[in-house]
Amino acid sequence: MKFPALKTYAIVYLIFLYAPIVLLPLFAFNNSKVIAFPLSGFTTEWFQMMWNDTQLFKAVKNSLIIAVSSSVLSTCLGVFAARASTRFNFPGKGSILGLIMLPMVLPEMIVAMSLLVVLLTIGMPLSILTIIMGHLLICTPFAVAILSSAFQSLDRSLEEAAYDLGETPASTFRLIVLPLVMPGIISSLLICFTISLDEFIIAYFLGGNQTVLSVYIYGQFRFPARVPAIMALGTVLVCLSICLLSIAEFYRRRGIARTGAKDTGGFL
Repeated sequence: MKFPALKTYAIVYLIFLYAPIVLLPLFAFNNSKVIAFPLSGFTTEWFQMMWNDTQLFKAVKNSLIIAVSSSVLSTCLGVFAARASTRFNFPGKGSILGLIMLPMVLPEMIVAMSLLVVLLTIGMPLSILTIIMGHLLICTPFAVAILSSAFQSLDRSLEEAAYDLGETPASTFRLIVLPLVMPGIISSLLICFTISLDEFIIAYFLGGNQTVLSVYIYGQFRFPARVPAIMALGTVLVCLSICLLSIAEFYRRRGIARTGAKDTGGFL
């Protein structure tokens, strides 16, 4: 049975969702400071303006420090949590995992305000470190979700065989388990990196006087003359995000193929 109305809805929804992304490069290469149709011509001036902006590079540097730190720390925590949840039973397991995954469903505004109140109460100055702490809270649930799937697909008989051959639990994890879940680890690193790089609310609340990329972009929209350069920056960020997600999906599928598990869906 065909559902033409549902098909039309799906097409309209996809157009509404992806049209802004398509418009970014159009206006980024448009030879006009006014973001409107019709297009006036082709130019790369806005990319040159973006490249010469020293404040932008400072914001990018801070964002990269935050994103790399958040992705590495959240993935390390995700490995421990995923390993524990898939191999061991312990009291309060469901409740603990629920608390870990809670930031995925809580509004970021609430999380940011709560963290801000706690940090100000204990007298901790707002800095890049506080942004990393906030992003760690947001990224860890995603790392746990990705890595739990990777650990669940492992064949326990491989570990048992290693134990029978005299390996210790630590050496079995290093030599057997870790290489098998490495695609999941790489996927977690890339996804958490992308989430941290794009995140705005926590960076805005907890950044103090430190400029990060998302907050910088928000501030630049107050100046109409700077908007075309921000469109150019947005084009670069979209391309970067697509590349990172594609690589993450590649490693996710590679990990599934290596373990022989069933693919239940991915990022792309």
